[in-house]
Amino acid sequence: MAHPSEGDPTAEHGVPTAEHPVPKGEHPVPEDEHLLREAERIAVAVGRMLPGLCEVVLHDLRRPDNAIRVIENNLSGRQVGDPATELGLRRIADPGHPSVVQNYSNRFPDGRPAKSTSIGIKNAEGRYIAALCLNLDVSTLSPLALTLANLVATDAVHRGETLETLGDRTGRELRSAIDSFAAERSSTPRGLGRDQKRELVRQLHREGFFETRSSAQLIADLLGVSRATVYNYTK
Repeated sequence: MAHPSEGDPTAEHGVPTAEHPVPKGEHPVPEDEHLLREAERIAVAVGRMLPGLCEVVLHDLRRPDNAIRVIENNLSGRQVGDPATELGLRRIADPGHPSVVQNYSNRFPDGRPAKSTSIGIKNAEGRYIAALCLNLDVSTLSPLALTLANLVATDAVHRGETLETLGDRTGRELRSAIDSFAAERSSTPRGLGRDQKRELVRQLHREGFFETRSSAQLIADLLGVSRATVYNYTK
């Protein structure tokens, strides 16, 4: 990581803090500079959260010819003091330029693909004075994404089709399914008509309720029919 100081960046620049107040007789730090120093802390903290994966760059747009003020996780080969990018120059020229340009495709000098986000920082006058840029190295993530996609992929022949139910079809669940079917038709299970009972049994068969031996007898008892009738309804 490269930035003005390896310790507290406020120490070198004389930013007033609770531990180091402004000495008597000295002037406080200008507001623009104060914003830049606060942004330094953010750049360093974010970069240290994503080591080796995301480059974090703070540009001082007040000095476009040597704008880079902090670069954490250097993935692009740039250095502190290097000039502003085209995006930074557009912000300098146009205060109306979008303050956040998010998730745009980018590329490092060695060809690795990147996903970038640039956040402009304005002062109280509405003028861009800095930009915090995050450049995510997606070259290390793309193979992982492909592996995961292949891992969760299913056979297209059976996509959307339920071939089996992994949950245990308990008696309670079966009763609930039958009661719900009857209630939707303003009836009780035994009060359903023959065609409705046939429709219900076929639905239960499709949903895997016949996987256990006792299911057919339980369905017969709830519907008030014989076990043989239940099996006939499945045909």
